[in-house]
Amino acid sequence: MFQHASDVRSFVRLYPVVAALLLVHIAAWLLFSLPLTALEPIWQYAVGTNGAIRHGECWRLVSPIVLHRDFHHMAANSLSLWLFGPWLERALGKRKFLFLYIGGGIGANVATLFLLPPLYTHVGASGAIFALFGMYSYLALFRRDLVAPRHAQLLLSVMAVHLLIGIMTPHGNLLAHLFGFAVGGLLAPFLSIRPKRPSFYMPRL
Repeated sequence: MFQHASDVRSFVRLYPVVAALLLVHIAAWLLFSLPLTALEPIWQYAVGTNGAIRHGECWRLVSPIVLHRDFHHMAANSLSLWLFGPWLERALGKRKFLFLYIGGGIGANVATLFLLPPLYTHVGASGAIFALFGMYSYLALFRRDLVAPRHAQLLLSVMAVHLLIGIMTPHGNLLAHLFGFAVGGLLAPFLSIRPKRPSFYMPRL
């Protein structure tokens, strides 16, 4: 039922995109945690700021996806990616998985841009993570050839809990969660046309 990654090297070999994204999450958090005033302008240049995006700084639709405001924020998103990313990477392939992840993050940031005030700032991979949930929801509901009913129920329950946590988190960007989920669901029929069918796995490091 589960496919194990017995050590870090095996995990990187089996799921290179997920491993690279996790590394970027952690490295970016460590970098901006350093007490160096020289890093503050770089942080301000990279965070998602709606007013700046409206004035043409479009890279801010992408750069916030790998930034996090504190350790708990980074750890929660990285844990979700570690748990839910590998199966999808194996099923969709590296390119489609990365497109889903980045596309979900950008879609969430675009929704934030148009629906929240110009002074609103945001960071985090939550939109990208919820795009994975959107893909899983589509597979669980419409691709029973890939996801057995018992797994579908588990996945939908876990994702409902994540959504509830997102709603209850103070200062969380609920719009990013909802629109990331929607983007993942909308991309799902196109990205899952010819998926592989890897066994469900349990990460073990």
